[in-house]
Order: sequence, then structure tokens, then C-alpha cells
Amino acid sequence: MLFNRWLLAAVFTISTYASQAAANDPWQVLQKAAVAAHALSYQGIFVCQSGPQSISVEIKHLFNGQHEFARNVVLDGSPREVLSQGGDVVIYNPKNEKIVIEKRRGHNMFPAILPTDLDAIKANYTLRAGDTERVADRQAQTLVLEAKDNLRYSYKFWVDSEYGLLLKSVMLNSRNEAIDSMAFNQLSLINAVDLDWFKPKIDGKKAYVMEDVNTIADKQDSVHWRLKALPEGFVKVDQMMRAVKGKTWPVTHMIFSDGLASVSLFIEPLENGIKPRTGRSLVGNTSFYANVAGNLQITVVGEVPEMTVVKIANAVVFVK
Repeated sequence: MLFNRWLLAAVFTISTYASQAAANDPWQVLQKAAVAAHALSYQGIFVCQSGPQSISVEIKHLFNGQHEFARNVVLDGSPREVLSQGGDVVIYNPKNEKIVIEKRRGHNMFPAILPTDLDAIKANYTLRAGDTERVADRQAQTLVLEAKDNLRYSYKFWVDSEYGLLLKSVMLNSRNEAIDSMAFNQLSLINAVDLDWFKPKIDGKKAYVMEDVNTIADKQDSVHWRLKALPEGFVKVDQMMRAVKGKTWPVTHMIFSDGLASVSLFIEPLENGIKPRTGRSLVGNTSFYANVAGNLQITVVGEVPEMTVVKIANAVVFVK
């Protein structure tokens, strides 16, 4: 509720930023983009590009003064839909003759990929302003967010000069090559308050089935393992237990963040008769690493360089 009050206040203050002051302070431009993604009501189409693959997504986002509502529809391939209200996310995904409904904890989706508190980002990245460029037929201020070390990727952002909304985001590797991008090609503000649009529009003839993810919050320290020092700038932001179909024991899932990048760590007991997974891979901007600590299977995945997932996996110490 406190966040909603703050967000409501932001609706009235977001337009008070002086354009000249914003141009002189790139952090102010970035802060405005972080707020605008939540405080404005808008609709459009953006394209997600990762390696050779790309998908188009239609988005409609509404802030009614108290609550946020968003509906994302994947326009390519299977007609998936993602509906979110505040921190609650529901995914509708057709599978054969059924529509599988999966509930998840809230996670940042474009254009709301920036936290409203930029302190952690300031600690791990430097920021500089670039030229004004055109995106989705709109003028945008470019910003370059450079990683201070090789544990995270750098980013280039395009922020709408009028709305303050993030129009485009490109992730850059250590060679300054684009490895992931999200960008609007259509965008407009809306004033509608009717929420009839906020419901899935997938084939109503199919049966809707709730997929049981079965996660519970887990704040207890384990007697079987402990964590050593994490990579610089990363802190634990969440921990839960997951009951996974086909596994005898629940899986511990921890999420670490540096304010922008997110990494998931999974810890589970080794199963008798099942060969442990080991090795690493990099697919697009996502690094995977699997290893064994004592009788524990360790798996780490995140949109960070390989070095970072390896360091997080090696921070797990087995306790006999």
C-alpha cells in the first residue's frame, strides 16, 4: 500500500522534471524511466531479440491511481499470455488440448526492468548520457550503463524524451556486442480505466488447468550447506522451496541480484541412480553452470557472464 501511495505521487511529479536538468544528470533520466514504467498507462508492441530468435509482444499497462494491471500477449508462435497485477503474475500457455495456468511471483518485465531504487545499480555500474535518437517514431535520450567489472553485462538504454518511458534496452557483452535487446516499435499513452481487456483471450473451448508450482518461502539456514562470500555486488533477494514433479526431495531456489541482473541458484540432494549434472554453457545472454558439492546437486542460471554463475555455484559449501 505504501508503494502504491508513492507511485500515485509519482504520477503527478514525473512530469515536473526539467528537461535541461535531466540532460545534465543521466541518473535522473534513468530514475524517471524506472518510475514511468509503473506510473504511466500505455499500450504498444515491443520486440525481444536474443541471438537469432525474436518474438513480438503486445502490451497494455494501466495504473489507476492505486493498482497496476498489465497484459502481455506473445504474437509469434504459441499464443501465450501473461497477466500481472502488482506482484502477482499469471501465465496462460496452450499445451495440446488444454490451457495451462501457472502462477508466479512478480518479476520485472519490459519496460519495467529497472528498480525504482537505483542505489545498487549506482554501486555496480557507471552511467553516461549519449545522443538523442529515434525509436518507435519518438525521440529518445540514450544512456550507457557500463559494468564496473566483468561479473555483469553492460547496457544501453533509450528513454522517451517526453514520456520518460524506456523505449529500448540492449545488453552488451565485454566486447561491446549486443547479445539481447527489447524495443518498442509502436507505443501510445492511454486513458482507459475499463478493465474488460484485463483477461485472457485464449481459445475458450479448451479446458483450463492450474499447474501447481508449489513453492513456499524459506528463510531458514540449512544444516547441510552454507554460503561463502558471493561475487562482488550480488546479494540474496529471495529464497524458497520448490516441490518438483519427479523429484524425491524439494529443491531450494535462491535468487541473487546486483540491482539489475538476476541469478538463480538451485540446490537439491543427489538422487540414487541418477547421474549428477556437471558442466557449463552459454546460450545467448544466459549462462548455465552445474556442479556437485558433497552430495548436493548445484545448478546456477542467470543473465550474467559465465564467471559469475561459476562463482555463485562455488560459494555453496557442503556440510556433513
